[in-house]
Amino acid sequence: MNGRTSYETIQSYLPPEIRRAMKSAAECTENLSEIRLRSGRAVSFVYPGKILFLTADGNLTADYRDSRCICVSAADIQKTVEALCRYSVHSCSRELSEGFFVIGGGIRVGVSGTVSGTADKTIKDFSSLNFRIARSVNGCAEELFRRTNGRSVLICGGVNSGKTTMLRDLCRILGNDRKVVLIDERNEISASSGGVSGRDVGAMTDVIVGSDRARGIISAVRTLSPDVIICDEISDTSDAEAILSGYGCGVSFTATIHAESYEEMLSRRAAVPLIEAGVFDYAVFLQGSSFPSLIKEIRRIAKC
Repeated sequence: MNGRTSYETIQSYLPPEIRRAMKSAAECTENLSEIRLRSGRAVSFVYPGKILFLTADGNLTADYRDSRCICVSAADIQKTVEALCRYSVHSCSRELSEGFFVIGGGIRVGVSGTVSGTADKTIKDFSSLNFRIARSVNGCAEELFRRTNGRSVLICGGVNSGKTTMLRDLCRILGNDRKVVLIDERNEISASSGGVSGRDVGAMTDVIVGSDRARGIISAVRTLSPDVIICDEISDTSDAEAILSGYGCGVSFTATIHAESYEEMLSRRAAVPLIEAGVFDYAVFLQGSSFPSLIKEIRRIAKC
């Protein structure tokens, strides 16, 4: 990120009026998790438990109807997307079909709009953008590591609960002690650039960026002899099959999944075969978006 903070990186993609106001509001970034731009509406700053709106003079207000709020235009959204595409929208068809970009520092930018009727199903007529701020919180996984004795963990939580932040720090801890491979499909965890990780993910961690989880897991097992493989957001049967294959070769896994309770975790199709096979020793459940990266419960998973 060339020494820039996530907040400064986001500013660099935005139109001048919004950028100037954000610069004046730079002291209000503690615990900021998202910056949202919606066409025809105010710029919103999302914090745990509250949403505030950016004014032209660089202040924040809880009232989106405040006349001082910056109203985002369709042109603002279009210009920002063009900047995200480095002014070559046609070269970003993959990002626009998947609905997100990943920029410096592992910041994910969600895009909404009208899905085209063409075969590639790319988004056009862009209507909103969501910049999700990625941050490292060194030490947030220390308690989890201590309480689980460094065993295989499935980190569970809802949206913005801090799953990826917790996973990143656990990767750092494990990677300072064991051979770890991080499957970083979207480059949100390591924030790698030019083959160098922008985040501390451990001294003995090898990072595979850009590969889907299943392909990356298979490649890691075949070529990198890991003790542990770490991946984010397991979600489908191909992920589960690859993890089971690696587990059968003696590799341990640590991963995240979208689930706010043990019952919800067991309802996830990708999780069931992994739980039944005993891949994970513990499930940890996070508090939620109001208290990101804080542990609610650590549960030993019974072996079947």
